[in-house]
Amino acid sequence: MAMRPSWARILVAAAAIAAVVAPGGVDATPETTCRAAAEADRRVDYGFCVSRLSQHHDSPDADTWGLAKVAADVGVLVAGNGVYDIKAMLAGKAPVPAAGGKQAARAPLERCEALYDRMGSAFAEAYDGIDRRDYAAGKEKALEAASLARRCGDAFARAGIVPSPLAKQSADSVQMAIICTAVTNLIK
Repeated sequence: MAMRPSWARILVAAAAIAAVVAPGGVDATPETTCRAAAEADRRVDYGFCVSRLSQHHDSPDADTWGLAKVAADVGVLVAGNGVYDIKAMLAGKAPVPAAGGKQAARAPLERCEALYDRMGSAFAEAYDGIDRRDYAAGKEKALEAASLARRCGDAFARAGIVPSPLAKQSADSVQMAIICTAVTNLIK
């Protein structure tokens, strides 16, 4: 039995509308999403993006919207790892690769511990904003997280400790904020 032309047109139109309204593409993988994000924002490190997003348990089934949330969640994890590293340095369980040693680095480390704690909260708030589809709020919080990471580096610079012993953690945090923002910008 053949469909009447009017029903066929309605079904085709409904499928087209669903494809346009959907929050992410069918082919939204970490690879394709990171490639699109890197094409849209030159600051996105494609390899880092794929590596970090692919490791997250929600990535295999995520659309673009889901991957934006994954990026924010990975930011929370990166900030948490930074806090862990700072606590280890303060407790003497990890070396403090800084001129002047642990004593000179104590004040900036303590400052960065508070900044990284706030950074984790900013990434969590970015996740919440993206989750409720308030993309502007999510991107604003991701930018706040990047600013907090930069302020940590500034704390070491003011203490005369360059490079910061947290340079990698800060760079990773800033990159996650850039990725979170770039992927959020891809959501249609």
